[in-house]
Order: sequence, then structure tokens, then C-alpha cells
Amino acid sequence: MPAKPAQDFFSLDANGQREALIIIKKLQCKILYSDKYFDDTYEYRHVILPKDLARLVPTSRLMSEMEWRQLGVQQSQGWVHYMIHKPEPHVLLFKRPRTA
Repeated sequence: MPAKPAQDFFSLDANGQREALIIIKKLQCKILYSDKYFDDTYEYRHVILPKDLARLVPTSRLMSEMEWRQLGVQQSQGWVHYMIHKPEPHVLLFKRPRTA
């Protein structure tokens, strides 16, 4: 019998989300944040999630700020999850408009 496909955090029922929150709290301290890098328009950074936490990330859509915060990502306001890098789904890519 084929394995049940993994569900992202936002597709889980209430019990599944409660269990996932335990994982999030446990692994939140292992989230890695890159230094910021820039072009003329945007400021960028990437966030590397532990593999067990990355399993909770939606694979077919970008997350809102509220959603990535629920997964334990902590950064200042205004960052936008702007791209899914399929080869490395545990790496979240963020950008925000560059200020003077």
C-alpha cells in the first residue's frame, strides 16, 4: 500500500496541528537565517529550516507572513516569501523593498 502523502501544516486537522506545533517549538531554535543581500530594488535573505520542520511547508504555493511566522520563522515585518526553490524545499526565499 502506498504511503500517505505528507500534509503541510495548514492542511492538517486540529489534532495534527497540535502535534506539529510541538515539532515547531522543538526545532525553532535550529532555524538558520542568512545575512541580508541586495540589488537595486530589493533586500533579500534566505531561511534554512530543519528537514523535519520543512515537511510542514506547503510545496505548491507561497506562504503569507502569518503562515511563515506560525512555522517558527522570526524576522522583522515586511518580508515576503517570494519563491519556492524545488531542489531545496527546506530553504525559504524572502525579499522586501529596499529602503534608502
